[in-house]
Amino acid sequence: QVQLVESGGGLVQAGGSLRLSCAASGPTSAMGWFRQASGKEREFIAAITVSTFSVRGGSTYYADSVKGRFTISRDNAKSTMSLQMNNLNAEDTAVYYCAARFYGGGNARDYSRANEYAYWGQGTQVTVSS
Repeated sequence: QVQLVESGGGLVQAGGSLRLSCAASGPTSAMGWFRQASGKEREFIAAITVSTFSVRGGSTYYADSVKGRFTISRDNAKSTMSLQMNNLNAEDTAVYYCAARFYGGGNARDYSRANEYAYWGQGTQVTVSS
């Protein structure tokens, strides 16, 4: 069982930036970020795979809504994953969740569905004021 703990959420003005972090208690393969706004379904944001050649991870994949504004990264040596969020707008307001799975490789595009992940964090609130 892998425990995931998110941090870094908060209140920010539109156009601002936040950096979310996710700490894992054990080894993981693909990891991802999802978010859920009030009254809406959980939405995929970004995914990153593990690489045998770099502690910084393998391939990445983003939802169109965040592409060019958000950057996902990981540090396997520290068992952490981050999400750098720039140019935030009100539509980014949501509870953000990190997710992970123990097995799997390949392309990050394969991990855009919530049911691909076995482990979830408790979520961290991001509120963007306009």
